[in-house]
Amino acid sequence: MARRPPTAVSPATTPDVTRRSDRGGRGHTVTSPSDVSRDGATPPISDRTLSNGVRVLSERIPGVRSAAVGVWIRHGSAHEAPERMGESHMLEHMVFKGTERRSAREIALSLEALGGSLDAFTSREHTSFQARVLDANLPEALDVLSDMVRRPALRSSDLDLEREVVLEEIAQVEDTPDDRVFELHGSRLWQGHPYGHAILGTRDTVSALSIDDLRDVHESHYRGRHLVVAAAGNVDHDRFLELVQHHLGDAAEGDPPRPAPASPSAAEGRVHVERDTAQAHLVVGTTTVPHAHRLRVPLILVSLAFGGGMSSRLFQRIREELGLAYTVFSFQSFYARAGLAGVYLGTRAGGAGRAEDALREEYARLAAEGLGADELEQTRRQLKGQIMLSLESTSNRLYRLAGSALHGEPWLDLDALLARVDAVTADDVREAARLGYDPGAQFTLHLGPDGSAESA
Repeated sequence: MARRPPTAVSPATTPDVTRRSDRGGRGHTVTSPSDVSRDGATPPISDRTLSNGVRVLSERIPGVRSAAVGVWIRHGSAHEAPERMGESHMLEHMVFKGTERRSAREIALSLEALGGSLDAFTSREHTSFQARVLDANLPEALDVLSDMVRRPALRSSDLDLEREVVLEEIAQVEDTPDDRVFELHGSRLWQGHPYGHAILGTRDTVSALSIDDLRDVHESHYRGRHLVVAAAGNVDHDRFLELVQHHLGDAAEGDPPRPAPASPSAAEGRVHVERDTAQAHLVVGTTTVPHAHRLRVPLILVSLAFGGGMSSRLFQRIREELGLAYTVFSFQSFYARAGLAGVYLGTRAGGAGRAEDALREEYARLAAEGLGADELEQTRRQLKGQIMLSLESTSNRLYRLAGSALHGEPWLDLDALLARVDAVTADDVREAARLGYDPGAQFTLHLGPDGSAESA
């Protein structure tokens, strides 16, 4: 289980995706303002929608000889019924088992033989399949991706085999306490809301999934209105649009995507889950604002200052001054209905009490005082630098481009993105600190030895 894909907006990470890194009729279009250049030059961004609802975006990056391309489906673990938890992730796996035109081996060879790579992940609200190839091989990459998304074989015999693979993946998470603690924290924090579902599912739900369940997900959600197709790199906008029209222009439109259920209030307090490990693993966190909220960037800044690097408060206090942890970091996620802000800490069992005390003290100080003027400016420069460095990656540019469509936000060029960071005020930061870091609103999950006898 991997961390979520990198973004150009949030430097901290949270384990809310699974990744397959080892796999690795034409309608009219609607032109958006981003297709128009004031000086008549080729614009860097193209944003179109096919007549069947497929959203098509591309970003041309001069000076590179590669392209990153992906297909996103607006369906993830937050849209699943509890008894079918893990079906989105299982379908992601099954897509790699073969299509009407290609075997599993032919899918694996299709781009690797060209020096490219093929990947996929499932998150709370989306499923994604991506490729990175030389620019000349973009047509082949889109052919493979569209074949996988539109025509997976979905055979019962393949499900019997792949179910075992996913059960091994679940076992791997259960044997990895610094992954398992996030699952336990999320399931309790969200109090039954699908944002707390295990993306992989559970042993019971995965064992019960049928091929008809997966076909139902595919028939309902791998449809035009649910699809976002994006490419970044040495991409010709018109040619890319023609390719998407060719491969996906005759896909059924489908019903509009359903949002995740409205989020409930978050749990508070502390739970200790007994487990025989060398370290105590702690996740502390609470729910915050959704992706579209005005406090999203202030929360990112606060999280970065709190635990986003070696210069952060938590690293300096808990690791450098007290020597209580090797790993301590803050994280945040933003979804359509709500967000999450928190901290992970790993420490030997004997130091867990001191580490928690120090953590609570830092939470209280942050919530009460926010960030000082100098600290805010230093963190602002840090975030802007991370944004600029991240945009040197075509994959990061791809994720940012697709994210603008998935979250219903306008695409911002670099100057506008940096201006959004510069626009954050001290009052914004104080409000964000009180919202996300009030020590009395946190829920703590402690996984490790020397606690009450709850089984993990």
